Amino acid sequence: MRTDPLSEFRAGLAVILPATLAVIPFALILGAAAAQKGLSPLEVGLMSALVFAGGSQFVAVDLWTDPAPWLALGLAALLVNLRYVLMSASLAGTLKAFPRFWQFVTVFFLADETWAFAERRARQTPLTTPFLLGLIPVFYVNWVVWTVIGTLIGGSVRNPEAYGFDFAFTAIFIGLAAGFWKGPHTGMVMAASAVVSALTYLAIDGPWYVMTGAMAGMAAAVLVPEPAK
Repeated sequence: MRTDPLSEFRAGLAVILPATLAVIPFALILGAAAAQKGLSPLEVGLMSALVFAGGSQFVAVDLWTDPAPWLALGLAALLVNLRYVLMSASLAGTLKAFPRFWQFVTVFFLADETWAFAERRARQTPLTTPFLLGLIPVFYVNWVVWTVIGTLIGGSVRNPEAYGFDFAFTAIFIGLAAGFWKGPHTGMVMAASAVVSALTYLAIDGPWYVMTGAMAGMAAAVLVPEPAK
């Protein structure tokens, strides 16, 4: 069945717009934190454009000193971003139908939000290039622009917790996770991931909890049988 490219593009744009707006406070906080560490708007813009991974960018800014501890920064970013290996693997079957160039582009610009919406879409209907063009570029440009703006106005963002901005990232992920809810089995997978991640966070310094939580969730999904339909 042929699909209308314009309709597919609009569908991608429609699903990503709420997440695009929701990450603005998160981007502003990152930019402000980077400015307080002495990074310029150009440096922050390049970091957002080349790394494009909010979690690892926050870790990098938190560890940033002059001179920068490159080895520690690299290891921390690697640990946080290893989750993208799992995300890319989950889309691998769907992306086989795309030209190799588009496979690379999609994986490079993959974010938690765009992965979640692409994965959900793929379960309903085959992914198309117009859908991905509506999904990915707007989110990417939005992130880069607002992190730079956060750097420029960083001095005025003194207490983001007072406005609830610090909860923006958590709220986004709760919304994304809820979209995959399939009943008690999903709840057990999420619970296993949450418990192991929390325990790791309390026991081990660094972002190891990201990977241990992901691995625990995968193990629970495999080991706990889904109820018969």
